[in-house]
Amino acid sequence: MTRPKPEEYAPYHESYISKVPDGDILDTLEEQTSETLDLLEAVPEEMQASSYTPGKWTIKQCVGHMIDTERIFSYRLLRIARNDQTPLAGFEQDDYVANSDSNNRTWEDLLEDYESVRMSTLSLIRQFKGDVWDRHGTASGNKLTVRAMTFLIAGHERHHLTILRDKYGCK
Repeated sequence: MTRPKPEEYAPYHESYISKVPDGDILDTLEEQTSETLDLLEAVPEEMQASSYTPGKWTIKQCVGHMIDTERIFSYRLLRIARNDQTPLAGFEQDDYVANSDSNNRTWEDLLEDYESVRMSTLSLIRQFKGDVWDRHGTASGNKLTVRAMTFLIAGHERHHLTILRDKYGCK
């Protein structure tokens, strides 16, 4: 699997795609699953509903956002992989977080949900062969390929893991 070329995605997606290491994207996503669960399982209960500064998401909200976003990205991935050319609408992440009720979910439930969503994403990606990776569609007004969408999933999560480590002190 080659990295997506810049013409396969919008310029602002580079901030996520550049975070993904070279190598097989399926291996990267599988390794990332373990890395994420290891990091999250170590978060003490007293930190889970806290934010690093007033007005920022709590750790639970950040995890809920990662889950919601992967669901949305996987749906887009499915539609594009199946060669559906219907433009896909964007979503407002802050509205999703505000309406997710993540702070009232148990930590165990959030981690189980994360793992379930990731396993579903991996199951979908394992189906892709040949020219499926080059299929393109439109999401949030931007053209992107199946390959780029897959890298976005990994890059988005990597972005939030960095925030959890650097801003929240998760280790």
